[in-house]
Amino acid sequence: MVIQGGGDVDNAAGGPSWRLVLRRVARGLKPRRGDRRSVWSAGVPLIALAAGLLFTTSATTADGTALRDDRRPQLAQLITEKRERFAQHEEESAELLAEVDEETARLAEVDQPVRAARESAAAMREPAGFTALQGPGLSVTLNDSPRRGTDFAENAPDNDDLVVHQGDVQAVVNALWAGGAEAMTIMDIRVISTSAVRCVGNTLLLHGQVFSPPFRITAIGEPTSMRHALESAEGVRQFREAVADFGLGYTEKVEKNVRVQAYDGSTDLRSAQAAQ
Repeated sequence: MVIQGGGDVDNAAGGPSWRLVLRRVARGLKPRRGDRRSVWSAGVPLIALAAGLLFTTSATTADGTALRDDRRPQLAQLITEKRERFAQHEEESAELLAEVDEETARLAEVDQPVRAARESAAAMREPAGFTALQGPGLSVTLNDSPRRGTDFAENAPDNDDLVVHQGDVQAVVNALWAGGAEAMTIMDIRVISTSAVRCVGNTLLLHGQVFSPPFRITAIGEPTSMRHALESAEGVRQFREAVADFGLGYTEKVEKNVRVQAYDGSTDLRSAQAAQ
């Protein structure tokens, strides 16, 4: 049998062009006389063509590298570098603030308006959270559940049911303020009016620092009043119910004498609105 050839040729590569490939695929889809081909056999050329295009695209994108290369070491290194840079900037900021305070104190000795402004600011440092306080208080600790979804015989919960969320921490903080807390820390970081609690996964982000559970909130104030406020707070009650259902951690501890450190972070405001 003699096979007669012909058709387009890729002049650059010396092989069959895509036009010829598509033409051959189209010819393969046309049933011959007397040949009853199944739908599956007719689709095989298209599947082969799609697979070839996929492999070609993957190889071009990879460019000799592994597409599924584990980038966790690089990400960990990047996080470490960012933390070191942040710590360096915090140190430089503290040095500059100390220099500014020293210069304004020197100027206040000879300038009455500057002295009056410094005295007015000093009177607001304690309520603003810029001085350390000490006294009786209450500590609340929230923790993830040690159990997993597979540990439950029936009605296995979602993973979200087994971790502490941003709303849980905020519920405790708001209840303590409502109960008369005079000062507060979260993970030994002073909480002020501009503090924002953010959760990323099961970690807590506060003032640029990341903390893992258990999350400890400590407040100075009358312990009995703050405990009553916790009992009446809806968000705290819901978390306590989850403690019983899913094994989350919740503890309260009365502190006879606790020290709350002063806030030493940035005081810059991105936005503000006057109170009505």
